[in-house]
Amino acid sequence: MEFTTRMREYRQRKKLSQAELAERVGCRRETIGKLENGKYNPSLKLALDVAKELDATVYDLFFFD
Repeated sequence: MEFTTRMREYRQRKKLSQAELAERVGCRRETIGKLENGKYNPSLKLALDVAKELDATVYDLFFFD
């Protein structure tokens, strides 16, 4: 199974940069980039915070193929 995310799509809909989203959820821009590329599995808190900022659910954003 491969970790997949739709974060970039949802972030772009909100017209947020990676840096803006990172600031809102309290992490580094690099972390957002790694999340968007499926290179980092978020903590539950970070996943919930990102989903809230992007007006999505965790299930909308993160899944395994």
